[in-house]
Amino acid sequence: MDKQAIEQALKSVTYRLQHLQRPEKEAELLKIQNSSNTVIGAFPRDFGMEAWDWPQGIGLYGMMNLYKINENLELIQYCRNWFNQRIEEGLPIRNINTTCPLLTLADMAEEKEQYYKICDEWAGWIMYDMPRTKENGFQHTTTKDASKGTLNMNEDQIWIDTLFMSVLFLAKWGVYTNNSDYQNEATHQYLIMLKYLYDNKSGLFYHAWTFKENNNFSNTFWCRGNCWYTASVMDFISIMGGCLNPAVKEILIDTFKAQIDKLCKLQSNTGLWHTVLDDPESYEETSGSAGIAYGLLRGIHLGILSNQYQTFAESAIHGILKKIDKDGTVQGVSAGTPVGRNKEHYKGIMTAPMAYGQSLCIMALTEALKGGEK
Repeated sequence: MDKQAIEQALKSVTYRLQHLQRPEKEAELLKIQNSSNTVIGAFPRDFGMEAWDWPQGIGLYGMMNLYKINENLELIQYCRNWFNQRIEEGLPIRNINTTCPLLTLADMAEEKEQYYKICDEWAGWIMYDMPRTKENGFQHTTTKDASKGTLNMNEDQIWIDTLFMSVLFLAKWGVYTNNSDYQNEATHQYLIMLKYLYDNKSGLFYHAWTFKENNNFSNTFWCRGNCWYTASVMDFISIMGGCLNPAVKEILIDTFKAQIDKLCKLQSNTGLWHTVLDDPESYEETSGSAGIAYGLLRGIHLGILSNQYQTFAESAIHGILKKIDKDGTVQGVSAGTPVGRNKEHYKGIMTAPMAYGQSLCIMALTEALKGGEK
């Protein structure tokens, strides 16, 4: 891979993320979405870095990963300024998605007592007060209206997204504070996702499970949904280290390898993956492809995947680079995607420049610059 091209892309994509603006036709998109049954996926929180939510959390995580290898002080200072400004404005209502920024704040906890306190209090809320489903799954609550402090409760539903948005932070904080209860709970959440969302026939993951209906909604293999396991599980294993039960680690890795083998078979000639993974008529989607590329490369660098997978990872990186405009805007990113009842729901989500699209590309490209780890 061309290191110089990747570094240049990272510079432009990161700058664009930090200055990403909402689309010119946002009001029109929202009007159409709210007044019809058309699937669009336009959510104001997804377009820039102003909100405290999961798109911004992924962005901060990507920038922190990049800072750890290039030590560019502008990146860490951006993160500090972002947190300080958001904290001054007032923290949002707690839910699965608004937990995501803490995955980065945890790395900065030693810098400021206030940072530590926020992480510690939020971890306690996750452990003891977060809404749960049957079998103590984390119920995938999300922000409904930030200005009103209301939630989409998604009662008795678990979503694969939760692994990246909340579970990684709980694991990281559990290790940082030597809290075995937090570590064990994070592990339990991975196992319940495997129990209800993993399809052992295909090797892929469904988007969600409802305990009310005892089904996976549409039984669709959504690209970005699958990337949340691919991208998170290697980091989970790395974060947990010796705290992770060896048998559980083996199960997580075997599932990861099975998923990767299937994903490699489904990779398109461009290096990207379709938004419905096994439906070549659905559009190719950049953010999920970047998350998969990140997981592939993490697996290789951690020695969990052999170098024979490098070709698939490189193909994905080349495909991602072709989706980046000269100004750093990442194209081909599917908009916000609630759980759907059929494949057409996922195929009908609009594409537009999104904060998390920029962010997942930063993660993938940053990992492409790294070598193996011990």
